[in-house]
Amino acid sequence: MDTQSLNLRLSEEHEALRRSVREFAKRKITPVAAHFDETGDFPMEIVKEMGKMGLMGIEIPEAYGGAGMDTVAYVLAMEEIAKADAATSTILSVNNSLFCHAIYRFGTETQKQKYLRDVATGEKIGAYSLTEPMSGSDAGNMKSRAVLSSDGTHYVINGRKSWVTSGPVADYVVLFTMTAPEHGHSGITAFLIETDKPGFAPGKKEPKLGIRASATSELIFDDYCCPVENVLGEVGKGFKIAMTVLDAGRIGIASQALGIAEAAYEASVEYCRTREAFGAPIGTFQMLQAKIADMKTRIEASRLLIYNAALAKESAKGTGGRYTTEASMAKLFASETAMFCAHQAVQIHGGMGYSKEMPVERYFRDAKITEIYEGTSEIQRLVIARNELGLR
Repeated sequence: MDTQSLNLRLSEEHEALRRSVREFAKRKITPVAAHFDETGDFPMEIVKEMGKMGLMGIEIPEAYGGAGMDTVAYVLAMEEIAKADAATSTILSVNNSLFCHAIYRFGTETQKQKYLRDVATGEKIGAYSLTEPMSGSDAGNMKSRAVLSSDGTHYVINGRKSWVTSGPVADYVVLFTMTAPEHGHSGITAFLIETDKPGFAPGKKEPKLGIRASATSELIFDDYCCPVENVLGEVGKGFKIAMTVLDAGRIGIASQALGIAEAAYEASVEYCRTREAFGAPIGTFQMLQAKIADMKTRIEASRLLIYNAALAKESAKGTGGRYTTEASMAKLFASETAMFCAHQAVQIHGGMGYSKEMPVERYFRDAKITEIYEGTSEIQRLVIARNELGLR
């Protein structure tokens, strides 16, 4: 066993970060979370404030505008923001895990200087675009195309992408599309897209069940010209980049799920203490005590899996190693824990749990997506099993 996986004690710096983010979330996000959920408006001012705190590029070195902290810091920030509002934490996750991490890991120095700083500081918004209407888990089935121009200076991109978080407001997008469709997964290439150029347009905005303020839409490419210097990594290596980046993303979503689960749990504990029935607080009823016990146990188990995945990612830095199994286990268990805890919270609150007067119905709606995006629970189980069995 890797002994580093047992080193789960938080440093003073991590504890200070947790307190700072928790105070910010309670003061700035919690009071307006229901409003943004209702309207679906993008919380741009909150995003900019998170940028000023260093939260939009937590693991990016200060030389590129980030906070220069580690994965554990990122996990803690995601957890605290998600407890206040899952939609805001989704924006934070995409910016950190899927956009900034992708460019820092695979970008050239020129690309880092041009695209990383403004996103890491929250001045601009980044997005990640892999999914298409006919290719979700099956990325090799994507229909979008990038064709190299006759003079070799740029690619012409055409196609439609779907379910792009921050798509309607993104300034830059990490795009995955086919450059050699006859090669399947090996024909996918990653590109850095500037959304203010001709040939790009956001499409339909999705009317979602939960995380409504995170702004999810289609992206439409119509003869979009992307210079060859905006290829991220190597031509034909896009699928490997996408999967490597999703390892980091899954740790972020696991942390988001933990935050949702904790919010649902804390609301339930408070309700059990204060709500009375049959002449006593409902927390004295053994069936509700069992729910509280199960929620708490799953939350703490999720936390350990997430911290273990974060430490595995830290160990992989500089070596090019992967932490796929650890990230998938954390994401699988934490997302199902979020759904379990949110469901139990609604049940504990009874009729009030079904009312928008209480936040638990929002936790329930927000929790579901954690079992779906960045790899469904079914995909996580396949990933874990295939890695354990040595299958590729």
